[in-house]
Amino acid sequence: MFNQTSIQAILVCQGAEYQAVCRGLSRVSGYKPLVIPIPVGGKHVYTYLQKSQEIKDILNHPQSKILVMGLCGSLQPRYQVGDIVLYADCIYQKNTDEILVSECDSTLTASLQDSLQEKAAVVKAFTSDRMIWLSSEKRHLGQILAADVVDMEGYAVLEFFKSTGVRVGMVRVVSDGCDRNLPNLNSTLNADGSLQPLSLAIAMLKQPLAATRLIRGALQGLQVLEEVTTCLFQ
Repeated sequence: MFNQTSIQAILVCQGAEYQAVCRGLSRVSGYKPLVIPIPVGGKHVYTYLQKSQEIKDILNHPQSKILVMGLCGSLQPRYQVGDIVLYADCIYQKNTDEILVSECDSTLTASLQDSLQEKAAVVKAFTSDRMIWLSSEKRHLGQILAADVVDMEGYAVLEFFKSTGVRVGMVRVVSDGCDRNLPNLNSTLNADGSLQPLSLAIAMLKQPLAATRLIRGALQGLQVLEEVTTCLFQ
């Protein structure tokens, strides 16, 4: 059974995802874990975790547990916008012929699945160094990597905590399917993993249909993320 009080912290990408998790916890009357906003992208996350005083405090407590929460993209037709997924592991493609794997804590994942019952599927995630925006590339990656969803932080977080004794579980919500293109927002990321508002607005205006799809999916995903946060810690 999932024990809410055993979770020391939730790591979630800064911005709208962080706000959704905080809103979800604001409805909880009992124990609330620390919520730590992290940057977008694996390299930025790894650097952030190395420097964060809050993370250093967690590392001082052996057998700590943390949850990574947020949104992800689907690489398989069966995972649709609004679906809740639990990560079994994350894969990372270091180069064309080397696939690295890092696993979530299986006991924590099983207890999360028990708590969410039929609402969540256990998946294999692919962590990418860039945003995957073409539907054809998403489906291709899903096939060649046998991965279900994509994010930009999961593998780096697991690798950071791998030898620390901290147990990691990951709960994400699908915010874009693999059947439609999104706007290409790769040029809107700052060097520190934050988004440039002006570049983001310009990129969205260049592809209005794809932008509308992205916003709709994100809003639906954020709503479910808020609800699943409340559900887990109620």
